[in-house]
Amino acid sequence: MRFIVRLFWAFIFFALFSFALNNSQEVAVHWFFGHAWHSPLVIVVLLSFGLGCAFGVLAMVPAWWRHRRAATRQIEAQQSTLATPDPLATPGVHDGL
Repeated sequence: MRFIVRLFWAFIFFALFSFALNNSQEVAVHWFFGHAWHSPLVIVVLLSFGLGCAFGVLAMVPAWWRHRRAATRQIEAQQSTLATPDPLATPGVHDGL
């Protein structure tokens, strides 16, 4: 199984490496007010992908915090109900004996 996983990662590496070699031509990214940035295409694509992932993670952080708070409240509520003793289950109390 490890061999198959390593083979898969080697394939991914060589596919991305060949992508980088095939897209080494220079491109211009035009910004506002006449500014332009010249860089290899592979750098522009990888930078765009990385920034998109970073913005996606940052956009999900508030939802993660909200779910974490809700889960913490639920765990605390369960622990508080488990911590209160049940009056009917006290040992040594017998009805009418």
